[in-house]
Order: sequence, then structure tokens, then C-alpha cells
Amino acid sequence: MFWRDLTKLIVVAIFLAACLYMLADVIGFSSPWLGLLMMFNFMGLAKVAEPLFVLRMPRALRTVDPSTLNSRLYRWLGVRGFGDLLRNTPLRYLNNSVYRLGGRHSLAKLQRQAESAEATHFWAAILFTPYIAYVGSRGFVVECAVFTAAQIVFNVYPILHLRIVRARLGRVARFDGLRKSGLGTGAA
Repeated sequence: MFWRDLTKLIVVAIFLAACLYMLADVIGFSSPWLGLLMMFNFMGLAKVAEPLFVLRMPRALRTVDPSTLNSRLYRWLGVRGFGDLLRNTPLRYLNNSVYRLGGRHSLAKLQRQAESAEATHFWAAILFTPYIAYVGSRGFVVECAVFTAAQIVFNVYPILHLRIVRARLGRVARFDGLRKSGLGTGAA
């Protein structure tokens, strides 16, 4: 299993590197658009690498505040609407491991998958932000604006949405724990 997953990761990495090289050959190695492709490549590699290595959120950001579920800021930003868009369209297949899919996944596995997906978007955002600043400093104003919009749509909103998902999963896990111990049924 380990060798199969490692081989798959190496093959995907070689494939993505070849695609990056071919695109750079066509549009030029100094093109700012290569950075955007590298961000997507990073996210794809992180997903393929999950059986071998799971990215984690920094310790200070790992815990999710349950009040996130009712946050005015999240409502104002439309994070729940973004979540509906992901759930109710084919976009859900970009990472269907964070959905229950008829109960086939355990709650703990769903929590790990959601945290891993959040961490992937977080680290992609951390790595892409200095590149956006670099592109802007080179005078590519339009590209900088497009990359900032891509950062918001592909990293910031997914992070915010996954924090809500993790808060919900935490609430379900607490309720499930109370139910299993008999405290949630009125038996206590």
C-alpha cells in the first residue's frame, strides 16, 4: 500500500512538472501565470499525498470556535452560500472526501479529511500570497488583481467554509459522545 501510494505521488508529481514545463515553454518562463498553476499543482499534490502525509493547520489555528457556526461575519461574507454552491453542484467532486456519502465514512475520518483540506488551502494561500505581492511589484497589476481574486475564491472561502464544516462535525461528535454515554437521551 505504501509503495503504491508513493509511486502514484511520484508519477503525479512528474506529470504536473512536465505540464508546468510545457506551459512555460509556450507562454515563457517569466510569465506570472506559472505561479497560479504552481498553486494548483501544490494543492493537487497535497491531495494525492494524503495517504502518505497529511498537511496540518498550525497549532494556533487548529481549534475551531463553535460560535463560527453563527458568526455574523461569515453570514455577511456569504460563506454558507459558498458552501451551498459546493454541495449542490458538480464542484463537490473536487474533494468529495469531506462529505458523508451515505454514512460510509466515520465521523473521525471526516474530521481528519476536513482539517486536511483546510490545511491544504491554508498552506497554498501562505505560499501564494508572497507570489501575488511579487507579481504586483513587477508591475503586473491586472495579473495581481486576478491572482488576488483566485486566492479569495480558491483558498480563503474554502478555508472559511471548512472551518464551519469542522465546527459542525465537532458539535455532532460532542452530541454523539453524549448520546453514547447516555447523557444526551435524558437518562442521566
